[in-house]
Amino acid sequence: MKKRTIWTIAIIMALTFAGLIYIQMHYFEEVVEARQEQFDGAVGRVLSRVAYNLEMNETRAAVEKEIEASDTILKRRAQAELDAINDSIEKLKDSKGEAYYMPVNPTFKQQDDQQKRREKLRQRVLHQKDLLTEVVYTVGYKPLFRSIEGRVNYDELDRSIQQLLKLYHIDSKYHFRVTTYDGRELYRCCEYEEPGRATIYSQVLFPTDPPNGQGIIYVHFTNSKSYVFATARMLVPALALTFILLVVFVYTIFIIFRQKRLTEMKNDFVNNMTHEFKTPISSISLAAQMLSDPVVGKNEAMLKNLARIISDESKRLRFQVDKVLQTSLFERGKAATFKMDELDANSIIEDVAQTFTIKVQNVGGTISTHLEADDPIICADKMHFTNVIFNLLDNALKYHKSPDLGYEESEPLHVDIRTANEGRFLKIYITDNGIGIKKDDLKRIFDRFYRVSTGNRHDVKGFGLGLAYVSSVVQGHKGSIHAESVYGQGTTFVLSFPLMDAVEQ
Repeated sequence: MKKRTIWTIAIIMALTFAGLIYIQMHYFEEVVEARQEQFDGAVGRVLSRVAYNLEMNETRAAVEKEIEASDTILKRRAQAELDAINDSIEKLKDSKGEAYYMPVNPTFKQQDDQQKRREKLRQRVLHQKDLLTEVVYTVGYKPLFRSIEGRVNYDELDRSIQQLLKLYHIDSKYHFRVTTYDGRELYRCCEYEEPGRATIYSQVLFPTDPPNGQGIIYVHFTNSKSYVFATARMLVPALALTFILLVVFVYTIFIIFRQKRLTEMKNDFVNNMTHEFKTPISSISLAAQMLSDPVVGKNEAMLKNLARIISDESKRLRFQVDKVLQTSLFERGKAATFKMDELDANSIIEDVAQTFTIKVQNVGGTISTHLEADDPIICADKMHFTNVIFNLLDNALKYHKSPDLGYEESEPLHVDIRTANEGRFLKIYITDNGIGIKKDDLKRIFDRFYRVSTGNRHDVKGFGLGLAYVSSVVQGHKGSIHAESVYGQGTTFVLSFPLMDAVEQ
């Protein structure tokens, strides 16, 4: 798949996800806003009903008091009439005698009529009471022109608020306070707070009274936001799933680009490996053909030269193969095959530097050593440690400033190797004045198959495995390595190995 195609798919999917998330967020905001408006309206109706009930209860109490007073007067009149009748009966008994039976006469008829009158009076009082109760709730509240103090029962007010909130299915904790119209506080819940005007609901009590008879109730809901968001809680998993899909998509695109890059790196590796193997194979093949010539067989110096070429090229070929195999083993976690010995790092570095002196001189350069470590003894595998120094010097040689890398003229290569002791570690510094490494490439030079770009050319040979191999060996010896470079000026590799004493401890 082409890189342009991958980017097109990625952009389309990104725009799709962005649109989906925007729609969900917009819908979520609208739902929360609608729910907030619904909550505000319900609370407003509750407080309005509370104020109305407070007025009606006060009016009802006043009317019932008046009815009770009227009922008392009527009862007194009825009792007086009854007493008069009883007096008449007693007088009649005294005149006729106790044993005298008195038939139905106008006096008893008068008593029966009085009983009926009292019953009618009682029914009329009850009817008036029901009628006045109905008038209280149909005609409305009439101002009583009384001060607000003492007119509100706060426990009943609290119960009224609770009942009406349940009626509107609002299950949210609240606190309230009551003040006079001019702001003087009459009552406050112990947990009432002032969180901000936006979250406080208020209602005027006794609004038809004059100002001194009015009050204001303030209600604060402690968890109104959670109550509002509870309605839209099903949108939260939807948003979470969308974000998860977005993360998975981004990771998938990252994997696709990574796989594409690895494919390109492996293709470069195959091309470079073919080119790298071709030279020693061609040299060995040419030397073998020359050995078959009878004339060459008679020349002992020529035979020795051809034998040396075959040996050197065979070693070179074997070294490249071993490098690939060793890197593969390190990648699989099977690198614990070191033959650890007590080594003098200064001595090995000096030997490798002498081997490279001729190669460096062939490009007009110099190599110098400053082996200043007083304690150069480390525990390491001699072959792998030697290969590490060899690879780093070989890199310095490959990437020196030359026409092959785009420079007009070659610049003399200068390589400096220095050792020093720092604590319980041996530090090795290998510095060159080559082309240097860009900052972006510096982070990845120790990755497998990664090669610093030198343009679309194969003048610099290699597999992209050398530094990966070096890093694996150093880490396998419990050491560390990093590079410091300024592009266009040169590079310094800093290696750190634990000393022999530190390993034994």
